[in-house]
Amino acid sequence: MATIDIDPQYSGVIYNGGGGNLVERTVLDNGVRILTEVMPGQKAVSIGFWIGVGSRDEQPSGYGSTHFLEHLLFKGSANYTGWDISEAFDRVGGDVNAATAKESTCYHARVINTNLAMAVDILTDMVTAPLLESEQMDTERGVILEELAVDSDDPAYVVHESLAEQVLPGHPLGRSIGGTPEVINSISREDMVSHYNRWYRPEQLVITAAGGLDHKELVQTVSAALSRSGWMSPESNLIQTPAPRRDHHAEFPVMNTERLTLTRPVEQTAVMVGGRGLNTVDPRRFAMTVMNVILGGGMTSRLFQEIRERRGLAYSTYSFAASYSDLGYFGMYAGCHPAKADEVIEVMSTELDTLAQKGVTADELERAHGQIAGNVVLGLENTEARMSRLGRAELVTGQYIDLDGSVARITGVSADEVVGMARLLADSPRTQISVGPDNR
Repeated sequence: MATIDIDPQYSGVIYNGGGGNLVERTVLDNGVRILTEVMPGQKAVSIGFWIGVGSRDEQPSGYGSTHFLEHLLFKGSANYTGWDISEAFDRVGGDVNAATAKESTCYHARVINTNLAMAVDILTDMVTAPLLESEQMDTERGVILEELAVDSDDPAYVVHESLAEQVLPGHPLGRSIGGTPEVINSISREDMVSHYNRWYRPEQLVITAAGGLDHKELVQTVSAALSRSGWMSPESNLIQTPAPRRDHHAEFPVMNTERLTLTRPVEQTAVMVGGRGLNTVDPRRFAMTVMNVILGGGMTSRLFQEIRERRGLAYSTYSFAASYSDLGYFGMYAGCHPAKADEVIEVMSTELDTLAQKGVTADELERAHGQIAGNVVLGLENTEARMSRLGRAELVTGQYIDLDGSVARITGVSADEVVGMARLLADSPRTQISVGPDNR
């Protein structure tokens, strides 16, 4: 069982679990960080190019620009057209994709290990030398506007986004990743180039990979690709040390506790009850995970049993926690008939209060421990999950926790810790949100 703090300047072995499992880290001379996890017996490799910029880093005039930029990097680079990028991965049965989050952007691929050099070359070219052409930007603007329209028509999506806005009003973490149609329509090529130049720099780049690979070979392959792009040149005057991790301390804004009701031309109503949560490094986060499973983390959870099984009020209901570097929030969700929305909201609040006041049974605690431990082990059986875990460890927490350590942290959570977390949430301000048809 191991928990290792990752020194920003460290190069070498982070963790050696025996049996061939090895986690290594190298910091290149230009500040790029490379982390790998060898998975013996795997022919697949998942690799991610992470940039430490997310929607929370945008200026008001550029809300949505990080997500917009992610789209544009697939439209062509110095050595690859958009078609070339897609065709290269299709030809070898691989996958390539990207995701913009609130605190990072990741361009990732999964290939057979014999095709890893190809994936590195293409991802490097995309990240270091995108064309950002005006014509392609105008085309992709339309795609993003359609994406925003689809999201706006989905009550479940809207109610989740609204929770962030209610709990963190005026805070960058409370904003939607995609931005608004008004801002997307106003972003110019000059704005996009400026945003790219501000964030897409060596010190912001983290490369993680997991699967059937050799760390030294990957470092050599990445170094060669970056040299071809000019990112390794000492004459470039680029910063030579990794960018610092985000601060883990912040004050919550005053949250909106008035009930929010939004109308959409739909049949069902999406409801949410939620409030403040924990950040990603809070030591109580393991208790939050266990409490969340007992409350709304599966078919045996309290919300599922009461709202669906006993009362038949909803098909889908669950609770969740969203955690970021410095802040977080918690929510309980259900989709129900509009006439049942008030009852569902009442049941959600009652179940949280009951958990806080009366505690958990030994059977509930044991089941939650087993459920989470099993999910952790099964989830890390694939290369992409391990690649992503390395990215989060490097960019956010600054800690690597091995599999046994993760399971031990979860199974070590006591009933008192679960109740303490439930009480913290129950005693904190809450907001209620419903998104559905106008029944006036």
